[in-house]
Amino acid sequence: MGNSFTLSGRLEALLSSKKNQTEKKYAKFGRTQDMDDRGNLVAPDSFIFTPVPNHESSGFFGPYACGMNYKKLLHEHPVTIDENAGLLGSWMVMLLEYKKPLWNPDINYEHLHKEQKLYDIVHGIGGVHHFLPDYSLGLKLGFKGIKQKIKKYEKDGDSSKIEFYKGLNECVEGIFEYIKRHIQKARQVAADIKDIDKADNLLMLAEMNEELLKRPAKTFHEAVQWMAWYLVCGNMYNGGASAVGDIDRILKPYYDNDIEKGILTKEQAIFYICNFLIIDNAYCQIGGCDEFGKDNTNELSHVVLEAVHKMKIPASVCVRVHENIDEEFFRKAVKYLLEDRTGSPNFISDKAMVEGFIKNGYSKELAVSRVKCGCHWCAIPGKEYTLNDIVKINFVAVFDAAYKQMMEEQNKKASVNLLWQLFTKHLERAVAVTAQGMDFQIEHMHEVFPELLMDLLCHGPIEKGLDASNGGLEYINLCVDGAGLAVVADSFAALKERIEDKSQLNWQQIHDAIINNYEGYQEIFLMMKNSSHYGYGGTTADRFAVKIVNEFVKIVKKSPTPNGHNMIPGLFSWANTIPMGKAVGATANGRLAYRPISHGANPLPGFKDSGALTAMAKAVASVQCGYGNTVPIQLEINPITIKGENGIDNMVNFISVYLNKMGGTLMNINILDKEKILDAHSNPSKYPDLIVRVTGFCAYFALLSEDFRKLVVDRIINE
Repeated sequence: MGNSFTLSGRLEALLSSKKNQTEKKYAKFGRTQDMDDRGNLVAPDSFIFTPVPNHESSGFFGPYACGMNYKKLLHEHPVTIDENAGLLGSWMVMLLEYKKPLWNPDINYEHLHKEQKLYDIVHGIGGVHHFLPDYSLGLKLGFKGIKQKIKKYEKDGDSSKIEFYKGLNECVEGIFEYIKRHIQKARQVAADIKDIDKADNLLMLAEMNEELLKRPAKTFHEAVQWMAWYLVCGNMYNGGASAVGDIDRILKPYYDNDIEKGILTKEQAIFYICNFLIIDNAYCQIGGCDEFGKDNTNELSHVVLEAVHKMKIPASVCVRVHENIDEEFFRKAVKYLLEDRTGSPNFISDKAMVEGFIKNGYSKELAVSRVKCGCHWCAIPGKEYTLNDIVKINFVAVFDAAYKQMMEEQNKKASVNLLWQLFTKHLERAVAVTAQGMDFQIEHMHEVFPELLMDLLCHGPIEKGLDASNGGLEYINLCVDGAGLAVVADSFAALKERIEDKSQLNWQQIHDAIINNYEGYQEIFLMMKNSSHYGYGGTTADRFAVKIVNEFVKIVKKSPTPNGHNMIPGLFSWANTIPMGKAVGATANGRLAYRPISHGANPLPGFKDSGALTAMAKAVASVQCGYGNTVPIQLEINPITIKGENGIDNMVNFISVYLNKMGGTLMNINILDKEKILDAHSNPSKYPDLIVRVTGFCAYFALLSEDFRKLVVDRIINE
């Protein structure tokens, strides 16, 4: 190919196309995209998809109806070809978007509604994916092998499995047709363009993809292409394929083989990984170690890191840190975090995650195989159903229920001790109701919206004829996250200090202020707001935070769900801080009614004027749940504090100590110039390329709503 068709030039063109798509998203959807920056293209206004219902609600439910409508979507979905790409495949919409209603109204869970609302539980019923497919299994089989596997087990299955296999077959047939349409389109574009190099590239891609419909991938390029197809097609079903896992392990055999044969260069590998991550912002882990502590970092780990660095777009690549991590690799990851200022990569602890998961009764070998593949979560590839990051209990709503009960029971004298007793009682009920809801999900999700695309790359569903959500996988470990810790800890502390320790106020005075949202009670508002804060270090609020988390963990681990499924506690609010805040009135820490709750396990903004970075690390490390679910720390750091080589050294040391010594699990870090982010908040259009880590995900700051931009701005730390 000619010098004009270079890898760098092609990548520049692909990134320009992505920027154009980002502008189209803003033009079409405005600043409302409070979620991951996905790789989907904007569908033309002319594209209208109408699913075929099988229910009087106009919805479609069950394996065959979902598979049939997915196949229909793939048949009608526009096909696009980028002449600069190194991979075929693109996507615009998900079948999930057209599933209205999402849940079958005939499958009723009204018996749970009252308490789900009382405790503002994000219950997970109807929740999709958030576990990990096994991309290695898919690469081993190829699409033809998957089709043959379904045929084999379908033949031996009983009548109760017929509809499930029919749904799977519909999905695979749709995938084959979708790929063939891209192959045909690539040939058409090649015939129409005058640039010989670009035409030859498209013809080569068409030929390669024809082979991938016949057999598994053999080369690195083919393997990345195959993964890209699953990424595209899985996302077009319900978005689940973006959980990839340890990509440097999955692709290493192909990379090593091609490098040895001399048919692949490092620059080409970087280009193909860039293509893959442009197709979608996939959640990948790099680094880590085996069960004996041997470092897993390899040349491909560096390739993935270089790809993220080259692109400087929202990415979800995470470095797994351990005591024997390759120092050059670790330092490079931190260097790029500080230089690129895109919030990537983030960093997860091998030690805390492995030791925690073992406490659930699993082997170290299995715990090591559980890899980072979502906003804050890990999973065993293709073997574990988790509901990660889907189920959340609003601690603030639980506290509010306890507080209201105490103040309404006139026969009992109000006290912090009584409030704590009621809080634990309500927390027990919240966990119990949550457990019932997760059982309900497992009992019925397969009847509503089965995980058909994830089933293809899992161990068990095809063999058993059971959906992954319905017992098809070997392990079920259900994630239960608490949210709003700082608000509750600070509220308990404010009540204890102002009423019982210092006798400055009484219960009725504070209650009157709270029910009036502190209007007309400015002095009380300031007293409550300026009480001790969780995160400051050694305060009443710090002690309450630890006490709350210990109680939450004890309750969650006391027993499995009613149907016997293991639950794993964590602390993570994701993007629910705003809606969870809108569910609860004013609280005793001076938080006004319906304002956002605190972010994850972080202290509230302004918890400490100086030394905040170190204090926050100590605070979040002290409230880890300890069973293999993360309690992330979210840091916003001004770059002025971490300049030069010393800045890199200090950050490497800080991350290493936090994850290897202090017991921390996950670090999400933004490097943000305070003045720039404040200006961008007021004038987002001036900074279309500014990227921030909102929480477990990264996004363009200008596409976020005003409320979400404010959440990021309020968290900025200057140290």
